[in-house]
Amino acid sequence: MADSADAPPQRKIIHIDMDAFFASVEQRDDPTLRGKPVAVGGSRARGVVAAASYEARAFGVRSAMPSVTALRRCPDLVFVPPRFEAYRAVSAQIRAIFDDYTDLVEPLSLDEAYLDVTEDRHGLGSARAIAEQIRARIKAETALTASAGVSYNKFIAKLASDQNKPDGLCVIAPRHGAAFVASLPVKRFHGVGPVTARRMAALGIETGADLRERPLAFLHAHFGSYGDYLYSAARGVDHRPVRSERPSKSVGAERTFETDLSAPGDLHAALDWVGEAAWVRIDRHSARGRTVTLKLRFSDFRTITRARSLSSVVERDAFFAIGHALLDAHLPLPLGVRLLGLTLSGMVDGEPEAVQATLPL
Repeated sequence: MADSADAPPQRKIIHIDMDAFFASVEQRDDPTLRGKPVAVGGSRARGVVAAASYEARAFGVRSAMPSVTALRRCPDLVFVPPRFEAYRAVSAQIRAIFDDYTDLVEPLSLDEAYLDVTEDRHGLGSARAIAEQIRARIKAETALTASAGVSYNKFIAKLASDQNKPDGLCVIAPRHGAAFVASLPVKRFHGVGPVTARRMAALGIETGADLRERPLAFLHAHFGSYGDYLYSAARGVDHRPVRSERPSKSVGAERTFETDLSAPGDLHAALDWVGEAAWVRIDRHSARGRTVTLKLRFSDFRTITRARSLSSVVERDAFFAIGHALLDAHLPLPLGVRLLGLTLSGMVDGEPEAVQATLPL
């Protein structure tokens, strides 16, 4: 009984994910776009889709898709240039709402965050009630919708937030966690991309239930150290805490593309988008560094990184310019690129101890 009394309380985690955030902001601010298939970023001739409205998604248009592919799937697709200042302003409104409920907020991007609401600051009685109130405030204050997942850990909360999109809420209690994970296709699992999903399918692993049947030794043999994550995930186990923003040794962003990119124009357009996402995080952390690193992963999964350092702090324009120069130095590329990343490191003004991994978009 003593062990039970000393055990920490069951965590209550909310994952909030705005619905088609960039495209929804554009449709909110321009009524002529409402009800139309909209792609933020790219153009009818080249580039990469940064975000797609739900009307566009109905045609199979997705973020990280080359514009030409998107246009083939949806000939009436409307392309609009991104307005990051507008998105940052809305994100700040949303973050202020989160901060009213907990100090434990872990943003993943402008439109997505984990919240640990184990402490019921306003006495609402449940994590479900907190999530419902947050969603209602977001809609009232921004005229946008958000979906939420509520559970006892980050892994399941993130899965749950996608369950009833758009404008939905899904709560997975601890007693239902393992069964919920077992019912889902493994391609829904965070970190399981299309290539890994195909490898799993070849091994007869299609669902969480299939994955749970494989012993840890089998997962190590086929997936290396990643097998530890898969073994725990298949059982609904995730002990990672929600970490509020903290100083970091490196801050950046990366993106995996649905179709490999090879044309210089498409690569530079994609780098602009990834660089903007990275700079949002750099700015949010008030990070100051001297080194810019470009990461390229080719279609054969070979990965290279190239870096350049300045004697002074890298400012925004230099961050982008160095990234493009590093890319230009490798053009033409031997293979198509499936992942591209840009990171700032070499932090100054006292190097912090904590390390922030580059976050996927």
